[in-house]
Amino acid sequence: MAFIKSRKHAAPAARTVGAAVLLTFAHAAVASDTVDAPPQQAKTSDVQALPGMQVDADRSSDFRVDKVSSPKFTQSLLDTTQTIQVIGKELIKQQGATTLTEALRNSPGVGTFYVGENGSTSTGDAIYMRGFDTSSSIFVDGVRDVGTVSRDVFNIEQVEVTKGPDGTEYGRTAPTGAINLVTKQPVLGNGESGSLQGGSGQRRRGTADINQQLDGTTAVRLNVMDQKSGVYGRDKIENNRWGIAPSLAFGLGTPTRVYIDYLHVKQNNVPDGGIPTIGLPGYSSPDKRAFLNDAEKVDPDNYYGTNQDHDHVTQDMLTVILEHDFSDKVALHNTARWGRTTQDYLLTSFLGATANLLTPNPADPSTWTLTRSNPTFKHQSNRIATNQTNITATIESGGFTQDISTGIELTSEQARAIGMGALNGSTWPAANLYHPNSDVGGLVYGETGATSNGKTNTAGAYFFDTLKFGEHWQVNAGVRLDHYKTDFSSLVVCGARGGPVCGVLPAGSVIPGVDTSTSDNLKNYKIGVLYKPAANGSIYVNFAQSQQPPGGNTLTLSTATNSADNPNFDPQKARTAEIGTKWDLLGSKLLLTGALYRTTVTNDVVQDPTDLLYYQVGKKRVQGVEVTAVGKLTDDLAVSAGFTTMNATVANGPGVTANGSDDLAYTPKKAFTSWVTYHLPFDLTIGGGGRYSGALERGTDGAVGTPAYTRAYWVFDAMASYPINRNFDLQLNVYNLFDKDYVAAINKSGYRYTPSTPRSAMLTANVRF
Repeated sequence: MAFIKSRKHAAPAARTVGAAVLLTFAHAAVASDTVDAPPQQAKTSDVQALPGMQVDADRSSDFRVDKVSSPKFTQSLLDTTQTIQVIGKELIKQQGATTLTEALRNSPGVGTFYVGENGSTSTGDAIYMRGFDTSSSIFVDGVRDVGTVSRDVFNIEQVEVTKGPDGTEYGRTAPTGAINLVTKQPVLGNGESGSLQGGSGQRRRGTADINQQLDGTTAVRLNVMDQKSGVYGRDKIENNRWGIAPSLAFGLGTPTRVYIDYLHVKQNNVPDGGIPTIGLPGYSSPDKRAFLNDAEKVDPDNYYGTNQDHDHVTQDMLTVILEHDFSDKVALHNTARWGRTTQDYLLTSFLGATANLLTPNPADPSTWTLTRSNPTFKHQSNRIATNQTNITATIESGGFTQDISTGIELTSEQARAIGMGALNGSTWPAANLYHPNSDVGGLVYGETGATSNGKTNTAGAYFFDTLKFGEHWQVNAGVRLDHYKTDFSSLVVCGARGGPVCGVLPAGSVIPGVDTSTSDNLKNYKIGVLYKPAANGSIYVNFAQSQQPPGGNTLTLSTATNSADNPNFDPQKARTAEIGTKWDLLGSKLLLTGALYRTTVTNDVVQDPTDLLYYQVGKKRVQGVEVTAVGKLTDDLAVSAGFTTMNATVANGPGVTANGSDDLAYTPKKAFTSWVTYHLPFDLTIGGGGRYSGALERGTDGAVGTPAYTRAYWVFDAMASYPINRNFDLQLNVYNLFDKDYVAAINKSGYRYTPSTPRSAMLTANVRF
């Protein structure tokens, strides 16, 4: 039975109920993120169309998305010569995902496997993809998203994961891919939707999505979110945030369309520094205390922080998108963005090294303590201003067709950090190893006088061309040139940890640090050849390059001779070769893809063992296979699944893992993810999925006795949903169905890890008018 989820002219009662729902959700509890709303308006040309909300014809699921949002990709996924996965809103909704990290569980081998270095903990979406850190290559509507923060998906239509170098599309990027979040936009029609959500860990969340058509070509849309949540199985950790995202669209259904979007999000979190690895497989004493080898694991609920720990984030983003169709074959797409992210962060860091792990009575573990003498601060703001102009054109002549996409991008990015630290030797008391007390404070801290300011201005131009020869052959090529200039200056505290010596100056004096700049041109390219043996299939080969210059990741330059951010070094280069095939099966219901890939990263900075100097002769490589299946097997059975292998190694240079092998750290050799749902005849939808992650090698440093790896694991989730009536349904999610205990992520030294979340549940109530 079809369920009408929107009406062109909503009844007054529906408006009243929708407004009440919005006010209730915005000020109180609790919900899921994806909401059904009006249909997407007709476009004069869909080359540049942003995906909109779609009316579901029935209650069955469909996870398939056929095209990415960017006008730089002119072909459907079937005919794109690259591994790309689009995680749509229906899949996000069914899994109850609320953050980018949770949504990315649907892409095999992509995740947050790395906790951080030494006592510090990585903040936000610390994503690894195919062996490399990809957290600096996260984009929103094609524009780089600044700040090391966790991103909510309450205003997200779909998440696009492109694997392999993306320097031609985005400029400087991580070696192995990029992630683009596509925001929800106003559409023609009226619809009011929302959800309430509650579950384990005192999770309470509310969202609402209201779309109103103002006249024949104008619409406004409002998305709001409020969340107050702990983390089940972890004491004291909190994920609290609220957000509002209004948007206005003009000219819908006409050749000229304008979208004005604003996003404001505030987070008030208690961060998680993890727990000690003592007692894990592979753990041994960091010194001669043999009794530590048989020590018990700590309780995964334990919290080793204090009541002063906090993570306060504010995000603001204003975007104006202009689309104009000159004809059905030529279109203009312009995106202008101003964004700002600020973060005020304090985490109680700890290291389980010899001097920090105290065991006054070896026979009595209740006397063992762990020092909390290393507070980690981050007081940082990031800004971005950009304008991107793109033109797409289709040219038909004789026996071939050209799809052209070309444009220019002007961007200015800034990062400012204020040094914070403990004052007058202030510190926290040690924590009991097995029964830590977090109800402590007293740390006196403030600004140290240290600061850093980084700014990068970039001007880029690109050109893509896809030539189609008859029905069977396509050649696509792209080239991009970026000119960038990075300026960086800092003030540092002498005598501090990692700081310069004071000489004749008093300890703690603030002195000039780094004051330098660098500029260069980045040239990236891609070329692919595609053969279509049938209309529903393709076989392709693709070659591409991307680059990451000094300071390209954090806008920070360094004078350290071993730092890739030293402006004397050349950009890091990544080249990928890929051969693959894609098939549209079961009457275009199911898309199967498979690819063999190899990415080689050069210009890595390594130390010469003879003269002990640093040179850019290092080389790293990741290669493997990736296969996916997305769509419907029947009208009632939907699937999203993927499997990948990642043989990530150091091809030239010293090892980077603790076990001394040539493997890259934080990269499972095999990974699998799946989600399957079935719509039963009496309208009950059931579903579930499994995820597999292979063992992880941790990074190498001076740590002794800590685990060098984490074990592989399987974890399973389940879901059931039922429509009570046309306006209301309930959804139950159960996570970690078999209560698997595993290591989700580990830090570089191996002293700390993030434990798995125990079996938990979440109930969601969805409403729509």
